[in-house]
This record gives sequence, structure tokens and C-alpha cells, in this order.
Amino acid sequence: MNGATALIETLADCGVEFCIANPGTSEMHLVQALDAVPKMRSVLALFEGVCTGAADGIARMSGKPAATLLHLGPGLANGIANLHNARRANSPLINIVGNHPNFHVGYDAPLTSDIDTLAGNFSCWTKSCSTAATLAQDGADAFTASLRQNTGSTGQIATLIMGADAAWGDCDGPVRPNAPPRRAKVADSSIEAIASLLQAGGKNALLLEHHGADQAALKAAGRIASKTGCRIFNGTFPARVDGGPGRAKVERLPYFPEHILATLDGMDNLILVGGQIPASFFAYRNSPGQLIPAGCTVSRLSQVDEDAIDALERLVDRLGASDAPVDTFERQEVPKPQGELNNKTIIQAIAATMPEEVIVCTDSGGGNAAYPYCQSTATNSWLSLTGGAIGQGGPVSTGAALACPERPVLALLGDGGAAYTIQCLWTQAREQLDVTTVIFANNSYNILNVEYGRLGVTDVGEVAASLFDIGNPAIDWVALAKGFGVPGASANNAEELGDLLEQSFATPGPFLIQANGEMKR
Repeated sequence: MNGATALIETLADCGVEFCIANPGTSEMHLVQALDAVPKMRSVLALFEGVCTGAADGIARMSGKPAATLLHLGPGLANGIANLHNARRANSPLINIVGNHPNFHVGYDAPLTSDIDTLAGNFSCWTKSCSTAATLAQDGADAFTASLRQNTGSTGQIATLIMGADAAWGDCDGPVRPNAPPRRAKVADSSIEAIASLLQAGGKNALLLEHHGADQAALKAAGRIASKTGCRIFNGTFPARVDGGPGRAKVERLPYFPEHILATLDGMDNLILVGGQIPASFFAYRNSPGQLIPAGCTVSRLSQVDEDAIDALERLVDRLGASDAPVDTFERQEVPKPQGELNNKTIIQAIAATMPEEVIVCTDSGGGNAAYPYCQSTATNSWLSLTGGAIGQGGPVSTGAALACPERPVLALLGDGGAAYTIQCLWTQAREQLDVTTVIFANNSYNILNVEYGRLGVTDVGEVAASLFDIGNPAIDWVALAKGFGVPGASANNAEELGDLLEQSFATPGPFLIQANGEMKR
């Protein structure tokens, strides 16, 4: 057996079910190995940013890493934007990056680059000195590293840089998986300190992120809120939160810094559960970077690498809140809208037509704004743009559909972000994935118009206007989708959008809807 086959067999034995691939010459032995190990499903993507985003979507919905197969440094570089988003989401992921054999590196061949430096920007674990004898164990170690929670925003991405000589060389075969890592438990003293703080009264809030945004954590937080009167929040862009009728109600922090400060105004204590102090997405003159209002003290129940569910459940017991009710989202009927397409009618059409257990992937201001209005209509899993690198929504929806083929997937994309990774449609057509893609076609990088206005500019010049305009020429998204093998249609009013959404949800396979309107953030 060669090293490549031993690696793939080992990863499959560890539990890796998917390899999202865009291979090249350096990876041919690994392609041969994938052909020989059918229990790992190989999925081709036309662009590495789709590979990495799809692996992120698989991780968010399954909790397990997928592998990507990328071609040397330039291939890895093409995937970095969505690896940045995956790092911020704490998604477990394994990159396999092909490289020249060791004896060839010194010749400075055209594709030679410093892959280690590229990988270091988003990886919690890297290895670039594998041999055929070590490659299988290195794969097992990469899998373990991807499941080990790390402090701060280090993330859970392992990158194995595989020289071609390690892939083609002979070895002894696969190795056994390592023991799975476990989250650390929060100290009893931390539970006691937060319990005392909540019992002292005042205006308090829990900010629940990452492991703290799991539905079990939200239920426990709901009992604490019912018992103590505190409020519970998610961050602005949680990696995944399950919501809808009957699920624990949670507020979401807004986007702009002044709105976050207004939301938290008057709070005596902000208690962090699995996340960090809210920070402004961008820096503004005369505006604070950390968004804590005056007079508010920050405390912490759990770090990102600690067991937030266990900590919250122990806090429930300490507060005597085991029988306290949990405030949940209540079901309401939302009528299908009529009239012109704008933010309000698009969001209403989405809310009115959402099927049960839909997975919603957002890569737009309008998509993120739809979240609160959709929690009363259907159970859902909401996957947000965690790192701010647009071009995530389509690839993540592709991975979510691969991981959960029994569930419908809805991608809500701005036209600017969709243009980055529209190649995902081809993979959706090839794999016949049940993804409905809605593109908010306002022909503009509209968030930049908003940000320009926040500078106090009232008269937008010709150059600035041209840099925010993507309508010259206008993009025909339906024609693009058809070219990638995905059927689609345009919606020019609210009635058409509602009808097309219902049609898409009722029909297996991918479908694209171009929503033409004046959407504002």
C-alpha cells in the first residue's frame, strides 16, 4: 500500500465522510486512493473557495470534519477566504494540500510556494514533513486536531501538506484512530461566581456563542433567564443556531456598533458563554472598538474551548431553575406578500414559504436581517457569515445539503457575494442537491453605499458610484445558473417570489431565483 491510500483509509476509519476536491498533478496518487476507498465520498468543485466553504457547511451541520483536496500553494490560496470564515466559525476541517516531492522543492518550479506560511493564517495544526511511513498517522493526528477546541479564535482547521513522494511511497498501511479529545469542564468556582452575580439582581445578560449557541445550551439559558430575569443573546453572526417554533428564544445582537451599544445600554453585567467581548466589525473614528456600554461589567462563565452546555446546566441546578419554563418562539401564520420587491416583501415571502427543518445559509445583509422574522414560521438551522469574507453562502449551502440530504436548504445571497463563488451551482447540479438559492439582485455593493454614507458623504462622486455599482453590465443570474446546469427564474414582484419559492421547495434538486428589487441593508 502507498502512503496516499493509507491516509485515505485512516481518515475514513476516523469518520471523515467527504472529500471536497479540486486536484492537480501533485495529488494524482491521492485521487487513485479515493477511487479505492469508496466509503469516503468524493465531490468535485470547480473552485477551491467552493471546496473550503462546502467543507465548512458539512462541519456546521454534522459536527465532523470533511477533507478538502487542494493543489499546492495557489490552490490553497484560492480557498483561504472561506477558510477564514470556517476558522471564525470554529468548524472542524482537514485540508490536504499537495506539494512537490522533497527532492523537487529546491528547483523553484513554477508552482513552488511557501505553503506553511499560507496555512499558518488559519490553521490550528499543520504538518509539511510527512513521509510515506508517517502519512497515515499524520492524517489521524490531523483529524484529532480538528476536533480539539482551542482558545480565542484559533479555530479547528488542520492542514496536512503532502509531498508527492509521501503519497507514492510504500508504507505499512492505515493506522487506528486516536482517542477523541474532550472539552474541559468549567471550574465550580466560576459557576458559583456567576450564580452569585445573577442572584444579586440588576440588569444582566448572557452572550451565548459557539458551544453556548447549541440548542441544549439555549434551553438551559432560557431556564436561567426565566428564574433570574436576565436577557440572552447570540452574537451578530453565529456559526449555527437552531430556531423556529418551539425552540428556545434568543435575541441576536445587531450589526452596527451604535446599535449594539444601544441594545446593551443599561446592562449591569454581560456574562460571556463561549465567546468574547463584542467588537465592532470595523473601526470608526470616535467610536469604541469593544462594545460595552458605560457601567457594564464583563464576566465569563465559559471559554470557547470549555463545555458551555455542562456549565449552563450546572448553573441551572445551582440557581434552582430546573423547573423554570423556557421562553420559546411561537408559531404565527405569515401571509404571502403582494406588490413590489423590497427588503420587507422579500423577507415576508421567505418567512411565509419556509418549509420545516430548512437550513438557511446567509451571505447578505438582507439574509441576515430575515432571521428574526422567520423564527415564528418553521423550524430551521441558521448558518451565518462568520468571518465577513463574502462568497461563503453558496458553498456553505452546498456542504449543508451534502451533510443533510433529507433537509431542504435555502441560500440567501447578495449579488456581490454570489459573484465570488457562483461555481458552487455546478456542484449542486452534479450532485443534485436540494438547494434553493435566492439572489438579491440590486446590482450594487449596497453595504458600501451605506458605509460611505456613514462617513457623512451626501454627494457621491462619479468614481465612488462606479466602484459600488455592479449593474453595468447587469448580471443575468438565471442565465448563469442555466450554464452551470441549474434551472432558475426571475421574480419581479412579491407574488412571483412567493410562488417560485414554493415551487422550488416542492421540486427536488437545485433552483435559483433572481429577486429583482431595490434592497437596502
